[in-house]
Amino acid sequence: MDINQRLTTLEIRGKLSALWIFVFLNIIFRDIHEFFRPELLQEAITGVVNGTVITDEMMLIAGILLEIPILMVILSRVLPYRVNRWANIIVAPLTILITISAGINDMDDMWFISIASFGLLYIMWTAWTWRKQGTATLAIA
Repeated sequence: MDINQRLTTLEIRGKLSALWIFVFLNIIFRDIHEFFRPELLQEAITGVVNGTVITDEMMLIAGILLEIPILMVILSRVLPYRVNRWANIIVAPLTILITISAGINDMDDMWFISIASFGLLYIMWTAWTWRKQGTATLAIA
């Protein structure tokens, strides 16, 4: 692999990693922003938020799901090309589904979910169009 190929690969890995940080921050700030809703604090005290009973198991699952974008920040930098590309193509839409399934309670939820989803779509596009340097591509005339 020559220096140009190596730099291109590093650039794409860096872009994917930065995009996962962007997505993660949007997810986190959506959650933090929810704390400013007075109803949320009252619901949290009762142990039922948006009609969902808060259990230790549910909190563990939420923590695991939140760990996915954090893990992708690192994996986008260290995984081999083919695994990296497919991990980003598969995990990004799953993250969109997870983010949307958390529910949309108000306009700021819609805002943060939209921005995170655009970031995730860009991750998918970047990974989908990422071609290893030096490999032949099929040209359609």
